[in-house]
Amino acid sequence: MPAAPLVLASALLAATPLAAEGIAPVAGPSAGASMLIDTASETVVGPVETFDPVGRAELLERELPRQWSGTYQSFAAGPPLPAALTLSSVRAMGAMVDLRGEISIDGVVVPVQGNLNAKSDQLDLIPLGDRIGGGLEPGGQFQGLQGLELSGWNANRLTDQGGRLALQPGSLPPAAEGREQAPSSSMPVRGLW
Repeated sequence: MPAAPLVLASALLAATPLAAEGIAPVAGPSAGASMLIDTASETVVGPVETFDPVGRAELLERELPRQWSGTYQSFAAGPPLPAALTLSSVRAMGAMVDLRGEISIDGVVVPVQGNLNAKSDQLDLIPLGDRIGGGLEPGGQFQGLQGLELSGWNANRLTDQGGRLALQPGSLPPAAEGREQAPSSSMPVRGLW
């Protein structure tokens, strides 16, 4: 029975509070990251996601511009062609935004339908017409990683090299349509296509 007094002494020591100077303060996470801290063991468990994709989708539903204009250029060759996108319906569906409207490439207007991921800004935009401007064939789609601003044409055939659709919010004045605009110094860095 000599173990019983040892267990009782250990329990009493564990129940005795330490002096305040014996406890090291827990450093909080940096301002840019939120961390989950297990209060029982005072250990950092991992990062906490503070981004709300559903809330951003609802914000995009209200604030996403309905008029977009820019150019489409084939990777094969040829000059940039005028392009415009008009969104008639923008609807948040969870973390996704459902897009519907019309796209005009080189003067040919067709209906489009697409999805924009509110968390990652990934875009899938499908032209629904039988005849699409700029030499594009039905069955392909525009896919992008920067929302509506920059996307690439993924054709339905491997022999089609695709192209680049670059759009900006707002419509161009009639005199500027068809002319490629010089890039401004404030344009974001874009990936290679």
